[in-house]
Amino acid sequence: MTDSTGLTRSHIDLSPFAGAVSNRAERLARHAKKQQALGWFCTYTPIELIHAAGFLPVRIYGGTIRVELASSLVPNFVCPYMRTSLERALRGEYKYLSGVIQGYTCDTPCGMLSIWQENAGPGLFHTVPLPYNSGPAARTFYRHTLNELIDKLAGIGGQTDPASLERSLDLYAEIRRTLLRLYELRLRDIFVPPASGFYTILEAGFSLPPEEYLVLLTNLTGALGNIKAATPSGIPVLVSGSLVEQLWIFDLLEAAGGRVVADDLCNGYRYCQPADGSGADPMDRLIDRYIQRFPCPARSTVQERVPQVRALLEKSGARGAIFLFQKFCTPHLADYPALAAELKNAGIPVLLVEMDESGNIEGQLKTRFGAFFEMIGG
Repeated sequence: MTDSTGLTRSHIDLSPFAGAVSNRAERLARHAKKQQALGWFCTYTPIELIHAAGFLPVRIYGGTIRVELASSLVPNFVCPYMRTSLERALRGEYKYLSGVIQGYTCDTPCGMLSIWQENAGPGLFHTVPLPYNSGPAARTFYRHTLNELIDKLAGIGGQTDPASLERSLDLYAEIRRTLLRLYELRLRDIFVPPASGFYTILEAGFSLPPEEYLVLLTNLTGALGNIKAATPSGIPVLVSGSLVEQLWIFDLLEAAGGRVVADDLCNGYRYCQPADGSGADPMDRLIDRYIQRFPCPARSTVQERVPQVRALLEKSGARGAIFLFQKFCTPHLADYPALAAELKNAGIPVLLVEMDESGNIEGQLKTRFGAFFEMIGG
């Protein structure tokens, strides 16, 4: 039997992904006793290289938490994700990490590394510089910075060679291809779980060992093989922005009459696209993948992003765009006026929402989402 969301209740089970998210702290603490784990903030961090060296890459979670200890180390105008993740580190919640690796995107997480090291270390704390273009000189520079990371990882026991990097590249490429397959199935109305459930699937992969995560994804796509397209309800929208950890926001969006059909999120499509790169050797392949990935405001101009976002809107049939930003997220906020103007000129309604660490925005969101979808529906 297929319910109104297009899922067959007797076959489709998302609880393994939800469980991986809910028990990640305890699970990772146990896992770190047999394999060192290294944290990362941003999807520009070359996690394949970390994995190839023998470590478990884990995306650092901030979430909703009262910021107390971190207030003495970082100002209030630092983005909530950075403040809450530091708060958790200072409370000892990340003792299982052997360090943090960060791809240089915006200035805040790079500056945060030294604060972590001095107040929540010890371990390896390293920033990987990134080029801003894709020319030969940029790729040569990037190769140099990745080799520097390999040396740093070797200093804490990591061992990397072309074969291990090739295996890690293959593994993560298959994971991303499978996730992109789920995106396609959502577009075709075959896999249309609640948006919070869809992004829980992605969230689970940020803390599970990739080998285990791929098994869960393969089981899920296999169960979807005989599902027929549904006729989902709700006004289709694209969600764009930075990292959205408060997944209940999607529940409010849907309760107000919306339906997420596409995204331009750090913990969504930007993590998956492209699934892989190409090159003469594994390092070239890694470099190509990260240089060609779907652009983030911290690493591109708004002129580069406009056609990308427009293409997502057109492909998905979204009738509006909702921007969900971490409060004080300078790269996204700087892009927003020009990007919003382009979309409005094209007849696409837009809504901007800023998220903070308190999570006390439910009432405001209900009102704003309701008004937004009433406007589109009218």
